Amino acid sequence: MESRRNPRAVVDPKVRQVGFFTSSQPDSTHPIASDSTSSPSRNSLSPPPRLPRRRLPDAFPGGVSRDLLMLPGVGMDSMAAAKSSSVPPSGLTTVSVVNMPPPGLSGIISCLYCVLSAEGGKAPLVSSGSVASANYDDESRVVKAKRRAVVKQTEAKNRVELFRHLPQYEHGTQLPDLETKFFLLDPMHPAVYKVGLQYLSGDISGGNARCIAMLQAFQEVVKDYSTPPEKTLNRDLTAKISSYVSFLIECRPLSVSMGNAIRFVKNRIAKLPIMLFESEAKAALQSDIQRFISEKIVAADKAIVRHAVTKIRDGDVLLTYGSPSAVEMVLLQAHELRKKFRVLVVDSLPKLEGQLLLRRLIKRGIDCTYTHINAISYVMHEVTKVFLGASSVLSNGTVYSRVGTACVAMVASAFRVPVLVCCEAYKFHERVQLDSICSNELGDPNVISKVHGRGGINYLDGLTNNANLQFLNLMYDATPSDYISMIITDYGMVPPTSVPVIVREYQKEHLLV
Repeated sequence: MESRRNPRAVVDPKVRQVGFFTSSQPDSTHPIASDSTSSPSRNSLSPPPRLPRRRLPDAFPGGVSRDLLMLPGVGMDSMAAAKSSSVPPSGLTTVSVVNMPPPGLSGIISCLYCVLSAEGGKAPLVSSGSVASANYDDESRVVKAKRRAVVKQTEAKNRVELFRHLPQYEHGTQLPDLETKFFLLDPMHPAVYKVGLQYLSGDISGGNARCIAMLQAFQEVVKDYSTPPEKTLNRDLTAKISSYVSFLIECRPLSVSMGNAIRFVKNRIAKLPIMLFESEAKAALQSDIQRFISEKIVAADKAIVRHAVTKIRDGDVLLTYGSPSAVEMVLLQAHELRKKFRVLVVDSLPKLEGQLLLRRLIKRGIDCTYTHINAISYVMHEVTKVFLGASSVLSNGTVYSRVGTACVAMVASAFRVPVLVCCEAYKFHERVQLDSICSNELGDPNVISKVHGRGGINYLDGLTNNANLQFLNLMYDATPSDYISMIITDYGMVPPTSVPVIVREYQKEHLLV
């Protein structure tokens, strides 16, 4: 039986043309384009001939230079050549059509992104949004950051290669150096300086405590602010807040909740009427900050407690990890309601924050059990519910919390134990994160090389500067939504799949307040 189709010729799959070209201008140097005697069927399957490189114009609309578009065979001039060519439309062959955006920098960059994606290459290192601030593997960015830094940071000698994009500094030298600069930092407000020292020393920890301390410092800044001559309050105060935020970041990286609070403050400053008197504007701004603390943090915790207490029944064995403030409030409220339950506090080195929670619960008369995270699989069989805290909840349902939370959630899921996460809505973020590598915070590596109170077994003491050994002290991890049963917020109890709804509603309310 004769075949109805001609046999396919072997073609080079690496050749691919994006844009428009004419079949009347073959490239004699290309082995496929030089074969002009091939059959029609072969021409339909063979890749089209490539045009020689065209010289790009010196300038484009929007002030974009020619160097930005130096790509072989693609660009705006290829489109212009196709439109101005005398070849009829039937003689043009389209391999891949790219919709050209309007002229301008963003449009040209979007076009280049589409073209490079079609070519299978990497996207250009330019985006329409803001560039991530944690690109510490870029030496030029590190040099600029050190030049502007107020806190003297000494780069760690043994940096972990997998986390070179995160700041890795030697700990223990920043605080004494910053204390000696108190009288040299003229533009720094004392309240902000005090909060920065508390961040650096670790006196203030926890998402809510850090956010409240920062907002209260901003209240003092607004109270003492005076608009300079020939400047407006909206722009000058926003610039001062930005400089104070940069100082706080040098002391310790911001949490997601702090970023949302800073966005709220700047939004309120920008919406202040220009014709408003300075005293009235300052009073309105201080009132807005206080209202954010009262509604988004204090009242939100009370709403979370009211919802979470309904999930605790007599005879329950509740497990918690670390020392989350919201979970502690839930346990105390359930105890006041005369509910009979037992708490299993799981803790881990190096912070051992669970010991502080354990002392407070025992003082209130709650029956508790204390263990470390390495024994969690041995005690999970008697647990009925797991209550966890969160530093942030991302739009894909991922819970970003203290390192070890993911381990607890995964073990609970394996034992079919429900996992309930207590988190305020102002900690929700539209960002998506799939791992704990691209965005994290690194703690002091010396604390994991020592065992406090056990000097006889500190075998790693003094090895932090060894070139063959790197210490990695991660502060947070990401728990996938598959291991979370329910998220308890001030908006109610929702599954992880409903997080984008909370983010959308919160942002809508955030813009209207």
